[in-house]
Amino acid sequence: MVEVIVIVESGADARTATKLAERVLKEKFDWLDDDILQHCFQWTGLESGTEFSCWRDIIKIIEDAKEKLKYKPSRFLGHDSNGVPLKADGAASIKVLNLVRFLQRTRQIKAILFIRDLDNQPERKEGIEQARLEHLNKTPKLEIIIGAADPKREAWVLNGFIAFDDEKVILEDIKNKLSFDPSIEPKRLRSTSEKEPERIRNIKFVVEQLTGKDMEREKQCWEETSLEILRVRGVKTGLMAYLQEVEERLSVIILSE
Repeated sequence: MVEVIVIVESGADARTATKLAERVLKEKFDWLDDDILQHCFQWTGLESGTEFSCWRDIIKIIEDAKEKLKYKPSRFLGHDSNGVPLKADGAASIKVLNLVRFLQRTRQIKAILFIRDLDNQPERKEGIEQARLEHLNKTPKLEIIIGAADPKREAWVLNGFIAFDDEKVILEDIKNKLSFDPSIEPKRLRSTSEKEPERIRNIKFVVEQLTGKDMEREKQCWEETSLEILRVRGVKTGLMAYLQEVEERLSVIILSE
């Protein structure tokens, strides 16, 4: 079975990114439905039997591969092939890609998703892009898709938030307190405080207020809101760029099957 590796910060990130990717693929190929899609590829983690892997676990996963699979990673130099120092997440991404190259010997891995919250650190995406360039022309072919949420995954949730009648009062109240619409400009929600008065600018708090801490309501934001709206609203949050990467890069493995 063809595999697409998913590297994320949490299970919620994995659910959001993979569902959005599936929606883009079904939009691109009108003959593609859920039944056909599940036979095209499966979302997996670096370890067999897992659905995704987390950034925080990469070192442990590599150590386990060395012990269980006799994986011997190449010596890490801390810079790319041109001698340019790797930016944040560049080193971890290269280590992941090197492991994936090893795993491709026994598994049909055709692509990998790197999903990351920028958290006010744009160099995270730049580092992952450096790693992608290092593996761009290596064989076997590996499609590398990057999704960088700015500032966090919750921005993508807000991009897809369309208020129901009973939620409009809550949204208006938040808009009045912020002096802007958080579903249109979630990138401006950069506070990490859980205390007043800054809490209203904490993106996680705003999502909780709008969705009532209901994960099913949250899921509707990325599962049901039209991709057209998500693209328009997601220009500044990295969502549009991610959807475009999926359309251009992940669709290749559908055509190859």
